[in-house]
Amino acid sequence: MSITSIAEDLPGWAQRDPDRTAVIVGDRDVSFAELDGLTGRLAAGLREQGVQRGDRVGLMLPNGIDAVVAIEATLRAGAAIMPINPTAKHDRVADLLRRSEAAMLLCDEGSAAEASRAVDAVDGVPCFSSLGQLSSDAAEPHEVPAEADLAALMHTSGSTGGPKGVMHSHGGLGFVTGSIIEYLELGPEDRVLNLLPLSFGYGLTHLLICLRSGATLVLEPGVGLPGRIVKLLEEREITGLPGVPTVFALLLTLRGLAERPLPDLRFLTNAGAALPTPALEDVRRTFPNAELYSMYGQTECIRTCYLPPDQLDVRPGSVGVAIPGTETWIEDDEGNVLGPGETGELIVRGPHVMQGYWRDPEATAPRVREGRTAGERVLASNDIFRTDEEGYLYFVSRRDDIIKSRGEKVPPREVEEAIHADPGVHEVAVVGVPDRLLGEAVHAHVSAKEGIELDPLALKRRCAEQLEDYMVPQQVVIHDQLPRNNNGKIDRLLLAQG
Repeated sequence: MSITSIAEDLPGWAQRDPDRTAVIVGDRDVSFAELDGLTGRLAAGLREQGVQRGDRVGLMLPNGIDAVVAIEATLRAGAAIMPINPTAKHDRVADLLRRSEAAMLLCDEGSAAEASRAVDAVDGVPCFSSLGQLSSDAAEPHEVPAEADLAALMHTSGSTGGPKGVMHSHGGLGFVTGSIIEYLELGPEDRVLNLLPLSFGYGLTHLLICLRSGATLVLEPGVGLPGRIVKLLEEREITGLPGVPTVFALLLTLRGLAERPLPDLRFLTNAGAALPTPALEDVRRTFPNAELYSMYGQTECIRTCYLPPDQLDVRPGSVGVAIPGTETWIEDDEGNVLGPGETGELIVRGPHVMQGYWRDPEATAPRVREGRTAGERVLASNDIFRTDEEGYLYFVSRRDDIIKSRGEKVPPREVEEAIHADPGVHEVAVVGVPDRLLGEAVHAHVSAKEGIELDPLALKRRCAEQLEDYMVPQQVVIHDQLPRNNNGKIDRLLLAQG
C-alpha cells in the first residue's frame, strides 16, 4: 500500500500497460495511453495559463471524459482540485471560488451560464467552458507533487456557517485509495461501474482507486433508469458496483432481477448512508453471487471503516472495523477511551485524516487533534458510535442529528429502523422539530413502496411496540418521495425546517 502522489498513477499505467482500457463512457473506450496524452496536454495548458503548484482549480463538470481529464491534469500541474456540483447555482459557485481563492474555474457548456455569472462576481478568476481552449502541445509539467502538497479541497454541505473546505494531501489520498484497494482486492481485471457524480467524494474515490489499481472505470452521467444499469452490468462485464441506498432502491424496483445471472459481478459497496436492514437483505437476495461491503466515511477522512461481507449476518447493523493501516476508538466528552457497549465519539487515526479546514483554524481545532506521536493528526469525527466485544463499530447518530425530546436523547436511526420494519416502507427520515413543550418533537417522514398505501397511525403504533415512549414520533408524514440535496442524499435539513 504505497503512499506516493496520486498524480503518478495514470502515467505509471500508461507506461506499463498503455493499451489497457482506463475509462469507458457510453460507446467510447479510452486507453491509459490516450487518457495520459489528453491529461498531459491539458496540464501543460493549465501551466501556460498561470496555474501554479498549490493553486486551487474549480471543476464544475458532469461525469464524462472531460471531467476525468480535468481532475488528472489539475493534479499533474501541481494544483488542487476543487470539485463543484455542475448543477450548482451561481451564488454558491461564487462563494466557493471566493472562499478558496481559486485560480481558475473549468466547466462545460451546460453549466457555462451559471459559471459565468459566478466569475463575474469574483474578480480575477478566469473561466473556461471547453478543455480544447486550454490544451497545449508544450512540454507538460514534470515536477511530481510531494506527498504533503494539497491535492483536493472538498467542501462539506455547510448546513450551518457556510461550507467548509476539507483539505486532503497527495499522500493522504494515496494512502486511503491504497487501503480501499486492499480490502476490496481490486486489480487490473476489475471493471467498476460508477453512477455517482465525480463532484461527490464517494464518486471521486472510485476514479482514484481505478487509476491506482489499473481497473477500468465505466462512468455514467448519472443513475438513470434501472434497466440501463442492468444492461451495463451485463454488457460491460462489471465486477464492482458502488451504490448508495437510492441506487439500490431503484434497482430493486426491477422485477426478475434476482434471476439474472450477472456472472461477473463480484462485489457491491454501500456508503453515504446506511442501508436499512430490510433493504440490505433485499439487495443480498437480488445479487446472491456478489459480496456486499457496508462502509462508513466522512469528507474529512474519505473512508473510516468497512464490514467484511462474511460478518453481515454475524453483526447486523455494524459498519465494521477500521480500514487497513488505520485505527479507531470511542471517547467520552472528557477524552476517556470507552469500552464495548458504551456510547461516545468516534476517533480516527491514520494518514488519511484531513489536513484541516481551509483557512478556518477555529473550525479545525475541535476536529483535528494532536495524535500519539509528534506531528500526528487524529480526527474527532463528531459522530456517535459504540463497539461490540470484538471491536466492531456501530453507528448511533451524528452528534448534530441527536434529537433531544423530553430531556432524553433520541437517535434518529433507531426510530428509522423501527419504521423500516414495515414491509410497505420505501424510505424514512426522522428529524427533530423545535417544540415549546418537548424541546424537540420527533417527526418521521416516510415514502411508500410502489402500489402501497401507508397508514401513519399504524406506523406510530409499530414504533410504540418497539421503542421507548419518548422515541415514538409525534408526527408521521407520508410523502410521494422524500426531498434530496445535490449529492442525492435525503435533505434532512429541509424536512426539519418544514
